[in-house]
Amino acid sequence: MISVREKIKIIQKISGLSQQELSHKIGVSFVSLNKWVNGKSIPRESKLSIIDEIYLELTGEKVIPENLLTAKKGVLINKSKKYKNILKDVLGDNNILDELILKLTFHSNAIEGSTLDEGETAAIMFRDTVFPNKTLVEHLEVRNHQTAIKYLLDYLKANKEINMVLVLKLHSILMNGVRPDAGSYRNHSVRIIGSNIPTANYLKVYDLMEELISEINTHKDDIIHHICDTHARFEQIHPFSDGNGRIGRLIILAMLINHNLAPAIIRQEKKQLYYTFLNILQQKGKSDQLEDFLCDAIAEGFDLIEND
Repeated sequence: MISVREKIKIIQKISGLSQQELSHKIGVSFVSLNKWVNGKSIPRESKLSIIDEIYLELTGEKVIPENLLTAKKGVLINKSKKYKNILKDVLGDNNILDELILKLTFHSNAIEGSTLDEGETAAIMFRDTVFPNKTLVEHLEVRNHQTAIKYLLDYLKANKEINMVLVLKLHSILMNGVRPDAGSYRNHSVRIIGSNIPTANYLKVYDLMEELISEINTHKDDIIHHICDTHARFEQIHPFSDGNGRIGRLIILAMLINHNLAPAIIRQEKKQLYYTFLNILQQKGKSDQLEDFLCDAIAEGFDLIEND
């Protein structure tokens, strides 16, 4: 059996949390956590349960009860039925539209390493502010992502089909001024940093993307499972030299909108969980944790739309 101190070390390694951050998450002082790590004391039962919960979640050993996941999906479907056309409602309210684009842009860029905070992202988007202590690329990433979302939403208003032309167009917008190969699939091998998941041979990318896009447009009764499955496959194909995470999340946005569901707010502070659950699906074919994660992200999207 794994000891408490070993679990804490594994949690820190996977999550990247410092002892101070982890102690706050567990709800104890730094001193208490430090004593546990050094084997000087043992947590109370209530704190042991919290540690076990975090450990199971991060290692992929946690099992989401099927009835709970089904209930979560049912809540989202019922919420969607309140809207005749959720895209029309979003586009018809500038406050909601601006807030959604801001959240999606900030979090998606931050997941990929941008150092801009949400306030700085908003200033660049809405006031054309330039921050001299930030890179040109970070500024471009904000404006490009904003433009890509607007293009995608306008496209979906007239055409629900997700196709190869759309995916390449989104990449050309996203990487405009950032990469010379914007709008083109990669012509070389790549590896995903921090992951041991093998990516597709670049000679097979076009054919694999054709197959995946066909699958994306195939009707499935369980849209949440379908989105998670296709997202995992897209990220493993890794069709571009750069921008795969952001394009993958834009495809999620398109699939949700096409099913009258709210955009998923995948938060940068939950980046490690997102990557862990995605990795588990790609390696083990186990999707319940990523599905549960996506349900929560969609629920946050609904909250933003309803509470604005």
